[in-house]
Amino acid sequence: MKRLILAATLVAFATPSLAQEFYVVRDNSTKKCTVVETRPTSNTMVVMGDGKVYKSRADADREITTVCVDKKN
Repeated sequence: MKRLILAATLVAFATPSLAQEFYVVRDNSTKKCTVVETRPTSNTMVVMGDGKVYKSRADADREITTVCVDKKN
């Protein structure tokens, strides 16, 4: 029983660290979009796509072409 409780406790603490989040961001100075793993906290990077959080890098890489369209006016 003690082993079961220990295993459940370890899984509970390890699970949040396994959940990754990815963001599509644009650098204001270079106007280039990239995928990052942490939400930017500075004013030099802007989260694109209404701040959407992607659960995998592949999803973010797919969306980068639709949310980072360079509009030349």
